[in-house]
Formats: sequence, structure tokens, C-alpha cells
Amino acid sequence: MYCIACGTPLAPGLSYCNRCGASLKERSETKNNSIPAFLTAITLIATVGLGIMLGGALTLKRDADMAHEIVGFFMFFTFIIVVVTEVLLFRQLSRLTGNMEQRRVEAPAQFAPGPDVRSLPARTPDEPIPSVTENTTRTLEYSRNQS
Repeated sequence: MYCIACGTPLAPGLSYCNRCGASLKERSETKNNSIPAFLTAITLIATVGLGIMLGGALTLKRDADMAHEIVGFFMFFTFIIVVVTEVLLFRQLSRLTGNMEQRRVEAPAQFAPGPDVRSLPARTPDEPIPSVTENTTRTLEYSRNQS
């Protein structure tokens, strides 16, 4: 297995690349599962909301014998609630799909070595791959000795 970002050979079971630190976890599966969920929610809320609006209006008029103004008021506010909910769901869906498109555009190509990979010094097959965090931590002794 190779790193998608830098092409370094990887040991199985790693979550991050040892060389560049790129995440090796599959993130696209969780994002792709939410799009059908949003579409289902949008459809169900629209259908159920309009059913409540029309059924409630008929029930208020026929069984409760309410005035036309009260029935109209009920229908208006039910419609507003459904529309606001639908708009918010559409915004979230557009953000989700926009983020997915942006990630797809920004995703690096399958290992195409750039000039930085070619300029690295050659290493022997027995030499371990250097870690991303190598020489990045300081100890108290090091800071005390520094003037």
C-alpha cells in the first residue's frame, strides 16, 4: 500500500502516513451516505408537512367548526414552518455537496512524484523511512543550553 499524497510505501494498519502525515482513513464513505439521507428527509418533510397542513385545516373546519380566519392562520404558519425547514435542509445539502466537489478538486492525483520527491537523497533498502515528527520536539535540557 502507498500513500496517496506522497507515494511512500506504508505498513498495513497505519492511520497516517509516516512521511507526510496525510490521513489514510476512508472519509468519502461517510460523506456519501449522508446525501441520500438529506434527500429522503427533504421529501418526507415536504410530504408530511403538506399533509398536516391540509389535514389539519380540514379537521379544524369540519370537526372543530372554526372560523375561516383561524384555519387560514393555521395553514399559513404550518406552511412557513415546512418552508423554513426545507430551506435549511437544502442549504446543508448544498454545503455538503460543495465540500465534496471542493475536496475532489483539491485531492492530489494518484502518486505523481513531484520535484520534491526526486530531489530527496537516495536511501538504502535497509534504512527506515524517517518519521514526520522526527527532530520536532524539544526537551528542557535543549532549551536551557540554548542562549
